[in-house]
Amino acid sequence: MIKDFGKYAIMFVVLVLVQVLILNNIQFSGFVNPYVYILFILLLPFNIPGYLLLGLSFLLGISIDIFNNTLGLHAGATVLLGFLRPGIANLISSREIIEKGNTPNMKQLGFASFLKYIVIAVFIHHLFLFYAEAFSFGGFFHTLLRCVLSSIFSIVIILASQFILFKNIQ
Repeated sequence: MIKDFGKYAIMFVVLVLVQVLILNNIQFSGFVNPYVYILFILLLPFNIPGYLLLGLSFLLGISIDIFNNTLGLHAGATVLLGFLRPGIANLISSREIIEKGNTPNMKQLGFASFLKYIVIAVFIHHLFLFYAEAFSFGGFFHTLLRCVLSSIFSIVIILASQFILFKNIQ
């Protein structure tokens, strides 16, 4: 991780800027809000220490909160995602890949495993974020629909970014 610090710092800044300047302005009738900034958490190496993963998750979420004026909603959702990420990785990947400290990208995991990883992680993040934002189960199905549609749109953008960055997928 130390040798790749520059790469991850640039990825952090670029994803926050893309989220704040471009993706936060995309809304389709209030239902679809893509949140792709979580790709930073998802692409950190498997062998990153837990305290660092949670710290970076909080830093990412609070950065988005500062720009959106959302008082910790994104920080809570990203810390939850950072906390659950090792469990999600164990669900979808073999122990050998995780122990080697590989980065979880489409090239390392393969399309099917990476898709499972992204779908589970994005849905958990969005579910927490949208229900924390609504802070009520009064509009349960409306919020669930927002969560599902935003998750689908976010997953499509994440997969497209992976295809663009890793063109030589096996």
